Amino acid sequence: MLSVSSSLASLDYGKQIHATAIRTGQVSSVSVGNALLSMYSKAGSISGAKQVFNLIDWNRDTVSWSSMILALAQHGLGEESIELFEKMLSLGIRPDHITYVGVLSACTHVGLVKQGRSYYNLMRSVHKIEPTHSHYACMVDLLGRAGLLQEAYDVIQNMPIEPDVIAWGSLLSACKLHKNVDLAKVAAEKLLLIEPDNSGAYSALANLYSACGRWADAAEVRKLMKKRKVKKGQGFSWIEYQNKVHVFGVDDWVHSQRDGIYKMMEKIWEEIKNIGFVPDTESVLHDVAEELKEKMLMHHSEKLAIAFGLINTPDNSTLRIMKNLRVCNDCHTAIKFISKLVGREIILRDI
Repeated sequence: MLSVSSSLASLDYGKQIHATAIRTGQVSSVSVGNALLSMYSKAGSISGAKQVFNLIDWNRDTVSWSSMILALAQHGLGEESIELFEKMLSLGIRPDHITYVGVLSACTHVGLVKQGRSYYNLMRSVHKIEPTHSHYACMVDLLGRAGLLQEAYDVIQNMPIEPDVIAWGSLLSACKLHKNVDLAKVAAEKLLLIEPDNSGAYSALANLYSACGRWADAAEVRKLMKKRKVKKGQGFSWIEYQNKVHVFGVDDWVHSQRDGIYKMMEKIWEEIKNIGFVPDTESVLHDVAEELKEKMLMHHSEKLAIAFGLINTPDNSTLRIMKNLRVCNDCHTAIKFISKLVGREIILRDI
């Protein structure tokens, strides 16, 4: 039940189960405590996860520590995650392979390449943990985001196990970030050999060509995608309100409150621009006018879900939004400005 609550971002249901666990005395169980910690984290409540972690202080196991380290990393609290990992080591608690996934992810979020390398070596030399696909993917992501693309590629090339979709996908994302077309083509081709129907690889390569102004190449990739009958997954965002899940797509005109939602979004858009927000029109990978690019950005599904939440939920309440695809750079930045503008906590989780 806790897993269902976290997957739906239904914090209220999760809290009800937590209350039941307290009443029945099961909350003292380390397995229940760990499940609660995971539920709060996945539902976007890092404060709730911290509270559970602190309450099971006397009963923590490696899973508890690993879950909290990973939760902090996933919420962008890389420094706290690393501090907790160091505390774990100082208490003589042996980390496992999941712990290292968490701390390597934390190093990636904070950009600590040197420290990430150090932990990777510690994992192998001291704790005798052989890297899994997840650890290699973390290292590729760490190095790739830092712009060390050749070194990230070398990690994949030297893997003693066959590289998977995640490793090549991490390299492809890094190439897109740093606009390295040649290596991106290699990563995309390798990824598609493993998973020919992976629409993300086609889209990433086409988007990279578009970002570099190579519109003809981008069109060729999309043409190839169509020829091979590969369909791109549609992005959706959803928010729970009054025990009902409201789902939004990009440029969504289906919702019964669509007129109010679009008016709210237009109002907010102008107001956040007035306080310093600059739309990232480079996130729109179509050869269209800047004004149209802004309109397309304004109508991303997560922004529409937020507008719905602002209309319908009480002031000062937290908005929790889920999305099935990765959030774009513009939405990341815009949502920070919206949160500042309206004085409300907005938690957006892509899964």
